[in-house]
Amino acid sequence: MTLAELTSCCGSSAWAQAMFTRQPFDDIHRAADEIWWSLTTEDWLEAFAAHPKIGQKSAAKWAAQEQSGMSSAAASTAAEMARLNAEYENKFGFIFIVCATGKSADEMLSILQARINNSREEEIRIAAAEQARITHLRLDKLLKQ
Repeated sequence: MTLAELTSCCGSSAWAQAMFTRQPFDDIHRAADEIWWSLTTEDWLEAFAAHPKIGQKSAAKWAAQEQSGMSSAAASTAAEMARLNAEYENKFGFIFIVCATGKSADEMLSILQARINNSREEEIRIAAAEQARITHLRLDKLLKQ
């Protein structure tokens, strides 16, 4: 895989570089997790920043497919998602990250409503786990190309 492909899977430059230099992989998913969970909070925040907000239109390679559940959202759901996205970002200092694949708009909104009450430390760990799920799905898609 190229460095650009790896970077598209996870917006952390440290993760992408470590994955790139670790090739060839015996088990790409194990390598992805080992590297991801060894990174710093700043590296995770860099990856989070590479995502569009849930419900926000984006030209990002993966966004439309991953967030397709928002395409049929009721106007009230979309408005509440936008409002809580802003509240979340103000509270935690990074955007709401959820593995949106296969989730409806209402499911994503419910998850956001539940997580907004977490502490920042707790939320960083949850968001990091969600990013890991997203990365694995994207790696699988690249491997199938």
